[in-house]
Formats: sequence, structure tokens, C-alpha cells
Amino acid sequence: MAAATYEKDDLNLKATELRLGLPGSDNEVEKPASSTSLIAAKVSNKRLSSEMDNGKNNESTSKAQVVGWPPVRSYRKNVLQASYVKVSMDGAAYLRKIDLNLYKSYTELLKALENMFKCSIGVYSEREGYNGSDYVPTYEDKDGDWMLAGDVPWDMFINSCKRLRIMKGSEAKGLASS
Repeated sequence: MAAATYEKDDLNLKATELRLGLPGSDNEVEKPASSTSLIAAKVSNKRLSSEMDNGKNNESTSKAQVVGWPPVRSYRKNVLQASYVKVSMDGAAYLRKIDLNLYKSYTELLKALENMFKCSIGVYSEREGYNGSDYVPTYEDKDGDWMLAGDVPWDMFINSCKRLRIMKGSEAKGLASS
């Protein structure tokens, strides 16, 4: 009936202790006074400053770039950001958000919208718009005007579209280009 008894020193709680701080820094481990503390410091896979090579590791860390530096100008941030717009559909109880930068043309966008909402959108023609289609894609531009998707070149559309709405074809008669 021998029960296993553990001493606090046998458990090596220091190696599994959670600490706050930057990765690789060990504020509590200083120069070890005895060989047992040296072993505990090496078990934690952290080198002491006395163990580091003379300047070799310092060169590589000084060359490492700090995250977020150099500062990125706001216009560059805007270019890198995704241009998400809300998409609604007449008769659907939910909205979706899509990134317009994922698509290269109106045809790719319309195929994605058809798959997303399980509807049929007709083909756009400059002369008749989406004449005869059950659903018509429209968008609100920066000025707040609602226009047919396809009326303006693709690049202009991406820059001016605030939100998309897939309307019933019968309600979109007044938006057709003439």
C-alpha cells in the first residue's frame, strides 16, 4: 500500500507556470546562484543573457522589424482594405455582405449573387438594361442615387457602390438606362 508522494521540488512547477510578458523574455530568471536553478532555467528553453553569444544574436534581433512599423499612411490602408457592401434582395428576410474586390467583372458578381440568393438574374444590355428579367441588380452610389448595376464601367462601380439591392424586375422599370 505504497502511495506515490511528490515533493514540490519534484514537480518542477516553474517550467509550467504561466507568466505575463513578451515571448522569449523571462523577467524572473536572473543569474542563477546554484546549479539547480541553472538546470531549471535551461529546462524552460530560455537563454540567459550571460549565455548569449557576444553580439551575434543581438544583431539579428535589432534588424527584426517591429510590427506596425513603419507607420502606413491612411491612403495605403484604404487600398489594402476590402470593400464590403451590404446586399439585400426583395422578398429575402436577410442581408449579406460581399467584398467587391473579389470579382473582376459584372458577370462574376452576378453569378455569385445568383448562387447566394438562389435567383435568376438576366443578362444586361446597354440598350434595354435587364429587360424581361425576374430580378434586377441595382446599387446605391456615393451620391445616394440608385442605378442599374452595369450602367457604369466596372472600376467606377467598385469605387462608387455603397450597397447593392436585387429588386424585382417589375419595380426596376424606372431605373433602366435610356
